[in-house]
Amino acid sequence: MATQDSPGEAFENVDWDEVDAGGGGGLSGLLIAEVTAYVALLAAFAYDYFVLANESPTIGSWNVKDVEWLFALVLVLMFFHVVVPLVRNRRMTAYYWRQFRKNKVAIASLVYLTVLFFIGTLGPLVWAGPNSTIDFATAYAPPYFLGGDLASTDHFFGTDAQGRHLWHLIVYGMRVSFEIGLIATMLSITIGTVVGAVAAYFGGYVDEVLMRYVDIQQTFPVFILLVLLTYLYGASLLLIILLYGVFSWEGIGRLVRSEALQRREEAYVRAANAAGASRGWVIRRHIIPNVSGTVITAATLAIPTFILGEAALSFLGFGDPSTFSWGRTINAGRSDLDSAWWISTIPGLFLFFTVLAFNFVGDALSDAIDPRR
Repeated sequence: MATQDSPGEAFENVDWDEVDAGGGGGLSGLLIAEVTAYVALLAAFAYDYFVLANESPTIGSWNVKDVEWLFALVLVLMFFHVVVPLVRNRRMTAYYWRQFRKNKVAIASLVYLTVLFFIGTLGPLVWAGPNSTIDFATAYAPPYFLGGDLASTDHFFGTDAQGRHLWHLIVYGMRVSFEIGLIATMLSITIGTVVGAVAAYFGGYVDEVLMRYVDIQQTFPVFILLVLLTYLYGASLLLIILLYGVFSWEGIGRLVRSEALQRREEAYVRAANAAGASRGWVIRRHIIPNVSGTVITAATLAIPTFILGEAALSFLGFGDPSTFSWGRTINAGRSDLDSAWWISTIPGLFLFFTVLAFNFVGDALSDAIDPRR
């Protein structure tokens, strides 16, 4: 209880930065671990970029000049801000899991996506790149289960017109899909969450300006911008990811704003304001955490949209020619559908089931997290 001799303990004089750090005036062990992970990742990136240069990178086929290291950064962020909170809040995690597992199709979809994620992430460390398996002698080899003179267990799913193993193309396509899905989604939910929370909390002119900008951006022809930038600078996976992430957050921003407008009237927000908490602290510690359910659901449904969008661009010829995405493989086999249907069909099935699985998981998460359902 505050006294006249200890004004620093008065409620209105609380050091909210100290409270945010855990009340002890120092860094928490979790924060130290997270910072250490970022430093290690930065050190590995610098080592590959400046020391190894054009030699083999530290981690398998992860090109230091491409998006692989950005993908690694997103995985670290997800670990500390998704996995760790779920582990630390076991009671709520158990409750959400009980709700989620009621949807058997979503459980199967989650298992499927988990297997795909690990194969796509670790597979390139095991299987050689598609270009290293070119063998025209085995071109158009059918899948092993169809039989034939060229069918072999060495290329179980068959080969394409250049004799590349279709399984290798599928594995590398998995990694591209998860890269663009997770990185672009991380960018879009970060921007959308911040804009939506700030607009709802401040209101007035801030809300008006931000929402009018959202209206303008929603009418902006992103596809035309992508075609223009591709023509000027050449197609790259990083360019596609940045355009998707920076120009696809409007829906998330509106959802967060709608939810945050309700949260800012809650008693705990009013109590924090009355206690003298800074606006940034309230937004960071009260508004954003309490709209996280909306953000998680929106993110889960945004990932398949980005995956499908990149596949469509690659199919139309606007994708990165140096990456083996599913869209590029489907496009490469469309002229051989009558004689070698597996080149387009099998990657197409993987794309179809992946997008479908994300939608099932997103719907189940929405049912589990949203108490109004």
